[in-house]
Parts: sequence; C-alpha cells; structure tokens
Amino acid sequence: MFLKFGYKLGFEPLCREVADSISWQRSCRIPLGVAVPHPTTLMKITTRCGTQAITELNDALLAKAPEAKVLKTNKVRADSTVIEANVAYPSDSGLLAKGVVKMVKTAKKLQAMGFARRTKMADRTRSVLGRARSINANLLCRSDDRLVEVRRINSELVTIARRVAREADAVVRNARRKLRRSSSGRARFLVEELARTAALTGKIAAQIAERLAGGVPAGASRIVSLHDADARPIKKGRLGKPVEFGYKAQLVDNEDGVILDHNLEVGNPADASMLEPAVRRIKARTGRAPRALTADRGYGEAGLKHSLHEAGVSYVVLPTKGKPNAARRAVEKRRCFPGDGPMEDGMRRTDQLREARLWPRADPSRRNRGSENVVWTRSVCPQPGEDRQADPDMRPGKATHLNRRPGRDSVLLQIFGGDYFRSQ
Repeated sequence: MFLKFGYKLGFEPLCREVADSISWQRSCRIPLGVAVPHPTTLMKITTRCGTQAITELNDALLAKAPEAKVLKTNKVRADSTVIEANVAYPSDSGLLAKGVVKMVKTAKKLQAMGFARRTKMADRTRSVLGRARSINANLLCRSDDRLVEVRRINSELVTIARRVAREADAVVRNARRKLRRSSSGRARFLVEELARTAALTGKIAAQIAERLAGGVPAGASRIVSLHDADARPIKKGRLGKPVEFGYKAQLVDNEDGVILDHNLEVGNPADASMLEPAVRRIKARTGRAPRALTADRGYGEAGLKHSLHEAGVSYVVLPTKGKPNAARRAVEKRRCFPGDGPMEDGMRRTDQLREARLWPRADPSRRNRGSENVVWTRSVCPQPGEDRQADPDMRPGKATHLNRRPGRDSVLLQIFGGDYFRSQ
C-alpha cells in the first residue's frame, strides 16, 4: 500500500514493478522465488481492511520513524486547500430536477419488487426536465421579462418537487412495514436511498424558495450534490476557480516534504481553528511537538500563537491578517533598536546620523544550508529613509554583525524566510 500510494501506481502496475525489482520485494517481505500476489488479491485485501486499517498503518509508520531518526519534526509548515468533489457544476434547478427523477426511478424499482404497490407515485420526470431546460434557455437572454419567467418556472419546480417528495415519503413508510417481514438487502437499500433522496430534494427546494424570497442560502448547509451530500461550496480566492465544490483539507509537512498530519473537514472552517488540533495529533503520533511552525496569512488570528505555545511549539511565525494599523506600527517601531547608545554606535555606518534607528534584517550570508527556508538573522541595517540627510561625500562603511550577548542586547532570530519577518 505504501508503494502504491507513494509512486501513484495502480494495482496491476504495482504487481509488475514489485515482481521486477528485488529491492521492492525485500521491502514487501516477499522472499526470492515466491510469486507476487495477484492484483485482484490486493484489491480484496484493501476492501476488507478499509480506511481504518490504512490510517492505523500510517500512524504506526509516523510513530516508528522518529525513533529511527529518519523523520524530522523540528520545523513544520501548514497550509489548507480544497479537495474537489466528483460533482458537476451545480445549479439548484438542475439538482431539483435530478432529485425528482431519482425518486421516481427508485420508487418504481421498489414497487416492481412488491413493496408499496398501492401507494400513489406520479411520474413527473418529463415535466421537471422540460422546465429545467427552459430555465437554461431563458437565462441566455438577460432581459427583465426573461428573469421574471425564470422565477415563475423555479416556483413551479419547487411545488412539483415537494409534492413528489411527499409521495416518496409515503412509499418509504409503506415499504418499511413490509420490510419487517422480509430480509431482502436490496429492498432495504432502495428504501433508505429513497428516504435520503427525498430529504435532500426537500432541502434543495428550500434553497430555491429562499432565493425566490430574496435571501441567499448559507454556504455551510447548502446542498450541491445528490450523491455527495457533504460537499460544500468553498471560496478560496483563486482566479481560475473563485468558488470550488468539495471539502477543505489541511496538510502539515516538515522541511523534507513529509506530511506529518492531514485532515479533511466538511464546509469551510477557519484555518486557525484546524492548526492547534493538528499540532496535538503530531505530538501524539511522534511523541514530541514541533519546535518551530509557520503558515500563511490565513492562519493569522489573535490568540493562536498563545494556544500553540501551550501545545508545545517554541517558535511560531504567523503573519497578521489585514493591513498594519497605527497600533501595529507603534509596536514595530518599539521593536527597533534605539538610536543612541554605545552598541548602536558600533553598528551604525559612518554616513548615518546618531538619530537613525536600526532594525534587524535577514542576512543572506547566514542562510542555513540544510534548509532554504531558515535564516539566522544577525545583521542590522538602518530603517528606510532615515539616512537621507547623511553627507554624500562621506564614504559609507559596513554594518557590523551583532554578537549574541545576555540581556537586552541579545538578538538571535530563527525565521522562515524574509516575508514572514517583516510582519513580525
């Protein structure tokens, strides 16, 4: 399973590669001269194990790797993305028509099997499909009269869908009475599927009714698919796809690119709310919390750093959301070195005035060779625009490096790139 997912192979290519590679056979604990399992055997084993066994295997691997000192957990970074669901671009009228068609077909299958034969179930397939097509045709003409016609057709679709959903609920009730005396697994599946489709169709009808009333359905509860009811519209601000339909995922990896934690959430929760649980899961799996953590601007919420420090993270580099205000600029100004003092005189260039303040910056010469994202900051430079009054005839000197000293003169910062440093 690790080779399959690691190299993105199918079952048949996987068996061929393992059969041709001695190292892969040793990794899979297959002795020399022993035949590789058939692809269908692997398929059956994977189906029987399920997702829980795969998750436990990953947890065991993450717990073993730090003990063998092959997995680094000192520096991690987090990011969120959208996992798109396997759904077509949804429209409420199209979903409503599909829901009515699916309810009618499922009810006919149940009645053909002898369940709820006397329950009335009208076939409104042609009616709803014709109205859905007319909506698409009217939307091509962006006139006021056409929009009024679209609203009228949507209202008719809601009325038809609610009537068919009530008839489907009656079929479900009568079919469940007979299921008490029957052991048909297929009939039980069809009954539950009909009940689920009727409930989803009712929610979609409520969404259309809310739009007709002038409101906007909440994205956290909006239905965008009949077969994947947990998929939600998620807006991440991408240019090509401003709104995506699926699930929100978060990945936490280390400096080598190994994913230490991942989670999939329904809807669009805030990024900051997913970070602390991820750190605690990493600590539970590997036995220790990350030493340094960084993320993008979506995680920059107040109070998150404090909670991460309580979880065991020593260094947290998170940009702050929004533009810098007056209070934030005042804090950044206080973090600058004072303009007067013997230590500052030694760091100031010869062409700088004594009133010029100094601020630390990332020194490219001190970049850690082990990771391109880590910079040890020990150099200082003047604030922009504060040495313009210096004498141009004076030869500029060279800023000295600030040695590490105990007390307030100690400056040693470990950061993930210069972009995060300016926000801190």
